Amino acid sequence: MYTSQGKLALVNLSSGEVTITCTPQQLVEKYLGGRGLNMYYLHKLLKPGVDPLSSDNVLIIGAGLLTGTLAPNSSRINITAKSPESGILGDANMGGFFGAEMRLAGFDRLIILGKAPAPVYLYLEDGELEIRPADPYWGYNVNDTQKLLRRDIGSDIQVACISRAGEKLVRMACVMTGIKNAAGRGGMGAVMGSKNLKAVVARGNQGLEVHDAPGLFQTRLELQNYLRNSKVCQVLGKVGTPLLYENSNRLGAIRTHNSQLNSFADSLNASEVEKFTEKMVSCYNCVVHCRHRNILGGEGPEYSTLALLGANCGIANTAQVIELNNLVNDLGLDSSSTGTIIPWAIELYQQGIIDENLTGRPLEFGDFGLVKSLIEDIAERQGFGNLLAESTQAVKIFGEQSKDYLIAVKGLPQSDPHDIRYIKSFALGIAVSSRGADHLRGRPTLDILDLPGELTEKIYGSAVSPDPTAYDTKEKMVYYHENMYAVTDCLGICKFVCHSFNSPHLLRREHFSTLIEEATGLEFSPEDLLEAGKRVLDLERLINLGEGVTRADDTLPKRYFDEEMPAGNTKGHKIDRKQFEGLLSRYYRLRNWDENGRPAPERVAEIEGLAAMDLEAIGLEGIGLEAIGLDAVGLEAFGLEAVEPGAGGRGLHNG
Repeated sequence: MYTSQGKLALVNLSSGEVTITCTPQQLVEKYLGGRGLNMYYLHKLLKPGVDPLSSDNVLIIGAGLLTGTLAPNSSRINITAKSPESGILGDANMGGFFGAEMRLAGFDRLIILGKAPAPVYLYLEDGELEIRPADPYWGYNVNDTQKLLRRDIGSDIQVACISRAGEKLVRMACVMTGIKNAAGRGGMGAVMGSKNLKAVVARGNQGLEVHDAPGLFQTRLELQNYLRNSKVCQVLGKVGTPLLYENSNRLGAIRTHNSQLNSFADSLNASEVEKFTEKMVSCYNCVVHCRHRNILGGEGPEYSTLALLGANCGIANTAQVIELNNLVNDLGLDSSSTGTIIPWAIELYQQGIIDENLTGRPLEFGDFGLVKSLIEDIAERQGFGNLLAESTQAVKIFGEQSKDYLIAVKGLPQSDPHDIRYIKSFALGIAVSSRGADHLRGRPTLDILDLPGELTEKIYGSAVSPDPTAYDTKEKMVYYHENMYAVTDCLGICKFVCHSFNSPHLLRREHFSTLIEEATGLEFSPEDLLEAGKRVLDLERLINLGEGVTRADDTLPKRYFDEEMPAGNTKGHKIDRKQFEGLLSRYYRLRNWDENGRPAPERVAEIEGLAAMDLEAIGLEGIGLEAIGLDAVGLEAFGLEAVEPGAGGRGLHNG
């Protein structure tokens, strides 16, 4: 046990049984928490090749090591499973208040197996977990679901839930908390729906005992002041992420009309969005306050939503884009996937690859009514929306040629609104990302800040090219940023206060080492944290290799190789295949992976050795795993000490 440690609950929805234990400290020392420990347990329990929407999938909700503490911006949790959208590793990170509430209710992590025979939700309080019927809440979308649960249980709860889209197994469905906080990527909401799990509700009555409360409080004050003096934090607190739209658009690097174009209207600039802002709000323990409460009844939009539901769909009217933002949030849809799949379909229609026999109507860019109705149809799986609800899997319906126009990597639509043909480090980042085309795994934002050479050399350990269009040395940037972001996700800290995400002057590993020791008593040097980040990325690679991912999947959409950017300062840029392959090989060598992208044998042996720890006598044998095909999956990995099956948990039979 370490200070602030919560419980780990193993929930078998098929049988209704719950087993509660603790995570072994030696696993925490290797994987920290959050994303890292989620990956360990997914690797341990998930059989390669299972259908993501079957009861055999494993769903894990895990808080970061510092989530819910006084550490700045410590709100984050990761939700992990095999993705029904991409068919490989699925993982989504979410802020808000639910993660902290889950920890205050006594839990660090939930591992959810099987499928409930009828709709249920999980209720967490005082270190106990109940499986409760969810029939009264089934069929409602995000906002109404949370209102109804608060009406019935009390206003002092936090809820992570799915919408009707999740219930209907829409492959881009999110898990949502609050008005806009989404575990958006990879279809984790569809996984919950496939398990008949409507929500997880937490009531946090417990405080988090910390190792050095006075020290942690003082460090919090110092870091809070440090961050508040940061220019990027100040700007984010005033206008939020829409500030990035104008910069990208001015450069000529905003995804427009399914990336056929690369610039759009100024009507989506932050100054225009600001006219619809009621106030700025925050997640738990946040220093930045980057979220908009908009006057149209929701929160947002973020930069990615603004660009993808706006510019990429051809919609320039600010109010209309904000309305679409509010709609996808309530419908529980990933705005990045939605804002990629709909433009893809529109271009397929324009290219004659699909027609009105399939779509039921003409598809045109800039048609607000069309986009709004398609979003609603996707969430309800009706009409043409039923096909779009398959996300990238719709290639099987639209035909192989349709894949040439799909802006996705490894089956995940690109979340970055940036057209990455110009910035080669961004291109590598989305190509190698473990969950697919995603900018939050490894985008080297510093590459576009024109930093002094001596500063970048200090950050990356050696010189890197200052030219964002160059291929040379960009592997060093992606490698560094991936490691840093993995650590941040493992700790439950928001990337907006993380060194290297938007600024070189925010929280570094040295800050994290201090916060961890004061919160938990565990000692991690900055080098230990770096090694943990690298270990997590190697483990994610092993998970994907088990699902058939190869070097050929670490690539980019065909358009990025074959078509030049058409306008602006970036006109003429595209990705050179030969140069990209060289960049990829250099990245593999930095990761100590072979030319096919497989981690070194010694790392594989280390990871598999941890997975085979001899910790069998912990009371998990009687929880009915055999019924869902997990009888041979090493139950020893869930704790160090024997616990009585069901201890602290109340299943359907008595709850």
